[in-house]
Amino acid sequence: MNKKIIVLGGGYGGVLTAKKLAKKFKKGSGVEITLIDRKPYHTLLTELHEVAAARVEEDSIKVDLKKIFAGRNVDVVLDDIANIDFNANTLHSKHDRSYTYDYLVIGTGCKPSYFGIPGAEEHAFSLWSYEDAVALREQIRTMFIQAVKETDPVVRKRMLTFVVVGAGFTGIEMIGELGEYKEQLCKEFYLDKSEVRLVVADMAPKILPILPDKLIQKAKQRLDKLGIEVITGTQITGVSPTSVSLGESGDIEANTVIWTAGVEGSDLVGDLDLEQKGRKRIVTNEHLQSVDHKNVYVVGDNIFYIPEGEERPVPQMVENAENAAPLIANNIHAVITGQAQQKPYKPVFHGTMVCIGGRYGVANIGTPKKMFMFTGFMAMFFKHFINLFYLFQVCGFNKCYSYMLHEFFHVPNRRSFVGGHLSKRSPNFWLVPLRIFVGAMWLKEGLAKLPKILEDPNNIFLIPAKAVDGTSGATEAAAAAGEAVKTAVEALPVPDFITSMVNGTMDMFFYTSDGGFTALASIFQAAMVCGEIIFGLMLIVGLFTSVASIGTVAMGLMIWTSGMAPYEMLWYWFAGIALIGGSGSTLGLDYYLYPHLKRIWRKIPFIKKWYLYAD
Repeated sequence: MNKKIIVLGGGYGGVLTAKKLAKKFKKGSGVEITLIDRKPYHTLLTELHEVAAARVEEDSIKVDLKKIFAGRNVDVVLDDIANIDFNANTLHSKHDRSYTYDYLVIGTGCKPSYFGIPGAEEHAFSLWSYEDAVALREQIRTMFIQAVKETDPVVRKRMLTFVVVGAGFTGIEMIGELGEYKEQLCKEFYLDKSEVRLVVADMAPKILPILPDKLIQKAKQRLDKLGIEVITGTQITGVSPTSVSLGESGDIEANTVIWTAGVEGSDLVGDLDLEQKGRKRIVTNEHLQSVDHKNVYVVGDNIFYIPEGEERPVPQMVENAENAAPLIANNIHAVITGQAQQKPYKPVFHGTMVCIGGRYGVANIGTPKKMFMFTGFMAMFFKHFINLFYLFQVCGFNKCYSYMLHEFFHVPNRRSFVGGHLSKRSPNFWLVPLRIFVGAMWLKEGLAKLPKILEDPNNIFLIPAKAVDGTSGATEAAAAAGEAVKTAVEALPVPDFITSMVNGTMDMFFYTSDGGFTALASIFQAAMVCGEIIFGLMLIVGLFTSVASIGTVAMGLMIWTSGMAPYEMLWYWFAGIALIGGSGSTLGLDYYLYPHLKRIWRKIPFIKKWYLYAD
């Protein structure tokens, strides 16, 4: 009978564990892997603030679960689990469905914790899901829309006051995004920036308490620069629809209170008959098994485990899920196959990064023995690099490309750590004259050489003759060309090591032992001339423009390595590079062809499978 593994939860820990298990248990291995979640997509929870403050589009933080596991031994099931019978190894859903398992991985994640503060859950906006981020984005924009029309100064002030409760990572990232977004909104709705009040408040004596004091100070300076008030060491005593009470600090009138003050285990985890500690986290042994049931493993934020030599349980952060997932997959594989012993969990954490808006961040990264502090550009660089690494291992190249588009190239109002340098885009129609001109020049060159090829295919004039005195043929050809007449065009210099490699290749394929040319030299020369004509025509009509542009750049490089490229070849190269970006989509055949080809490509089984896996 097949062994059944159920991974409960499509968060960071659940997705990574299911992927690691699928690598160990291929289809036909006798092991069935099922991932169950209420939603059909995986959410990038660490990027919610970017959607809430309209820095990126909402689709940028969602990944289709079925695309993640396309072609893998993982069955994705959409359902809402209500309870688990550990004695019968069965999950029961709210829709009267049941699922049996041999091994269970619990990764249902957390939910916001309101600590019993009156009105907090009812009146504050949370930031813990895709839906939260979208709802908060609409709320922020709605307040600005309504404030423009409001004539009562008290009501108007309340509409334009935004309070974030909680000065940890999520809270600081959210208020930092608002600090930048404020500039855009005020310009759009003709409001003075002084009318907008942004506040972040926390019970702790300082913001980002797990970071070094130097980085905390840097973060505080950035918040000050964005015009954000920081209130620490204050008791939050209540939230109403129009205010938040900060104990001795008084009340702040605000229509928008955002709650990021802490998390606890999901409702399902809280109701499970398992030993729990620390806000509904499941107590595990060193193998990340529940201490109550050895066939139940725990991943991600649901883990409560204190590693040997440590005083605190593992932190609730993405890196914990990245460390735990492969270990759990290894341990389940070891138990099922009996080929190895289970490994103990010995996580190594490499620090933390916090972005304060899209252009600035602080980071404390390294190893437990040596940590390094970064601010500004480098901190944001490391944050994006780590995000891309995670996305690549979970979702493939296409999602990484999509991430870069959202974070670097399609960012509005320069809200990126590279500013607006990569997001400045000009319409492709400005490149049409250049495309046609470059195509015409290559076509002219090819047509001028074509009669010589047709007249005598063995007449080699695009490849320098082999030198008989030991010097390079390319060098001799260039020297001869320079001395022939005063009007001769000087060739671009070629480094000696490239000349040596090219001459070695030519000796192997193009030159005979007596210094003549082989038949392959004739074929190569004819191909170059045909390439000039074909690529020239493709550029003129805008057909496969990117391919044609890359081809012309490659031809230019080959001519240069031969030592026969004039200095004007430089503009051929740079013009070709400028045209790679798809200039044929305007006033060219690519406009009609690419959409049609895309529909055809996606129907090809191999291509279809790749798209599903990589998107």
